[in-house]
Amino acid sequence: LLNSNLTSELLYENFLKTLLYSIISTVPSCVFLFINGTMLFTLRSKPVFRETCRFILLFNLLLGDTLQLAQSQIHFLLSVCRVKMVYSLCIILSMLANLTNLISPLTLVLMPLEQYVAVCYPLRHASIITVRNTAAAVIAVWAVSSLNNLTRVLLFFKFPFEKMELYDLCSNIALILGVMTAEYDRAYTCVLFVSAGLAVIFSYVGVIVAAKSASTDKALARKARHTLLLHLVQLGLSLSSTIYYPLMMSLSKVLTRMVFLWIQNAFYVTFIIFPRCMTSLIYGLRDQTIRPVLLYHLSCRLKVIIRG
Repeated sequence: LLNSNLTSELLYENFLKTLLYSIISTVPSCVFLFINGTMLFTLRSKPVFRETCRFILLFNLLLGDTLQLAQSQIHFLLSVCRVKMVYSLCIILSMLANLTNLISPLTLVLMPLEQYVAVCYPLRHASIITVRNTAAAVIAVWAVSSLNNLTRVLLFFKFPFEKMELYDLCSNIALILGVMTAEYDRAYTCVLFVSAGLAVIFSYVGVIVAAKSASTDKALARKARHTLLLHLVQLGLSLSSTIYYPLMMSLSKVLTRMVFLWIQNAFYVTFIIFPRCMTSLIYGLRDQTIRPVLLYHLSCRLKVIIRG
């Protein structure tokens, strides 16, 4: 009877700890999903947002961040609650996560180039950066991300299916398909972030050089420089999120479950939630065109929630 009581107390204590871990991550995730959702609605609420190229790119960037945040939260809860599922289902969830994970850095390759053209070629900006060309670029971003996923599916076919089993962690920690996949992921991530970094640096240097010209709009050039620096910060935050799963995989081998869950929760908020909420905070509050509309929609939705 004593052993039964101790077991019940331990189970109850573990349940409370798991509930606490889930709440700590879920509450900020829901808050930022609400803000991101309102921001997405704002960017589709007026023709000026739907027909301006930089806002179209911003919508795509925010959409990728929002989908990735939702997907990451689902994975995190499955991991904390130790939900078991077959390997094939984990693969499907991982593919969806990888699809959205690449949208932000790929979009960050395009956004600095748009700023560069706006400052360095103001007379040709309207003819180069058109809504049609921007839509084609967005489609290309999703196509490249989908192609990456297709490659991972082909690598998955090399996995020995007879070894499939139930997995506790439906996340990238559990989805190690072999050395070939790990090397491919590292190579793809390096190429992607180096490309985005070069795009930002090239655009920043071009804007600085153009700002010295007497014909350049100084205010526009200064604003572009600040925006490009923010792009670089966003790129760094996105890159930091790529170390989350390898880091967790290493820590899970040397730490006890309770200590690992505390560290996992803290790193999850730092490396996953925080980078995915920066787009709304940076652009929603900084952009003079978006800010009043965003605050209006946020206040209206909060009133609806409170009354409901």
